[in-house]
Amino acid sequence: MTEPEILHIRPEDEDPKDIYKMMIGLVVPRPIAFVSTVDAAGNRNLAPFSFYNAISSSPPTLCFSTALRSGSTNGLRPCKDTLHNVHETGEFVVNVVTEDIAERMNATAAEVAPEVDEFALAGLTPVASEVVRAPRVAEAKAQMECKLLQIVPIGDRPGGANLVIGEIVRFHVQSQIFDKFRIDADKLAAVGRMAGAVYVRTHDRFDLERPHSAKEARKMLTHDANPVKM
Repeated sequence: MTEPEILHIRPEDEDPKDIYKMMIGLVVPRPIAFVSTVDAAGNRNLAPFSFYNAISSSPPTLCFSTALRSGSTNGLRPCKDTLHNVHETGEFVVNVVTEDIAERMNATAAEVAPEVDEFALAGLTPVASEVVRAPRVAEAKAQMECKLLQIVPIGDRPGGANLVIGEIVRFHVQSQIFDKFRIDADKLAAVGRMAGAVYVRTHDRFDLERPHSAKEARKMLTHDANPVKM
């Protein structure tokens, strides 16, 4: 069998746009943070971010990355409204993206002026949070109210970003998907981001039990003790 050719790519030799294109094809599937914020005047904003993940559970902490705008901003801020609002208020909400709101989530990705309310644009319902000023998305099956811990700038050129780290101060979860702190993945029906315009559903899953020792790991690799359940 012919061995596949391996390409060795030096990021510094390539266009950052090409590196981005490759990264969003390799770091997959990515969860989506549907982030709602308000500015100091109370104007609402809602936007999706797929450079997003959990960090710790004690304290419960998550992060998302918001990229710098590239080239001409057409009158928009160099940073996205979400970052501007988090800077001003120190608060935000992450709403979980599921199949039933995926299209409306996508609508909020449009580049619009700060005074445009993406809740209204996408036909989504704002509902008051308990701790933070930013509203939650009523249609989301789960929402996490967050207080800002830190903003970490990564680069100052187009292609750079700001990593927003927040502590979750309140969880809101529909009871139908909740069972003793376990979330029913089928009822949640979350979606993830691939490259370009491609998204993925989370219905096709399999189990792999984690080994607790080298002996268990070697035994599992014989495929006798822990077959993949499709």
